[in-house]
Amino acid sequence: MMKHESLDTFITDLASKAPTPGGGGASALGGAIGSALGSMVGNLTLGKKKYAEYEPDIRLLLDKLSHNQEELLALMDQDAKAFEPLSKAYALPKNTEEEIAQKEEVLEQALYAASLVPIDIMRKSVEALLIQEELSVKGTRIAISDIAVGVQFLRAALLGASMNVYINTKSMKNRDNAKELNKEADELIQKGTTIADKVYQYVLDLLR
Repeated sequence: MMKHESLDTFITDLASKAPTPGGGGASALGGAIGSALGSMVGNLTLGKKKYAEYEPDIRLLLDKLSHNQEELLALMDQDAKAFEPLSKAYALPKNTEEEIAQKEEVLEQALYAASLVPIDIMRKSVEALLIQEELSVKGTRIAISDIAVGVQFLRAALLGASMNVYINTKSMKNRDNAKELNKEADELIQKGTTIADKVYQYVLDLLR
């Protein structure tokens, strides 16, 4: 599993011409890093008298972030697994009408399946961004800059994963499925980038 690999191995594999990991796995890892930065801020807040009123909320947020990080790390592997059938589908022969029809059917299924994982990465990124938004208000000020860093990682994960959605939906013959996936991706981008930009600007205003 990719999450058990060393960072050096992951980066080396990412830089190679191997089909996986790719942008989807990198986006999921970036999202997990962004989420983990939120956890760091939450953990630094616990036990501080100044933030005692928020302690129950912080503990709840930390639990949510822990699950979020694990889910994003798991999506690294799921993205690679989803790409394998798509890679094989592109390599299918198309010498006869029967082969062409078979390839189109298999390719359509693989394109759709390969779009679902990046959509999940986008969902989890937005989920973490909502938590970071709350942490920006309730978390310790001594680590507030890390909230801003975290939301930028999550913003990049969100937008990066969207590219894997759009490149697949562009090739789909079933335009209804493509439009449905694109619509959700568009909505997640709108929601997530709005939160990320708001939190980043909030932190920037506190620091400048």
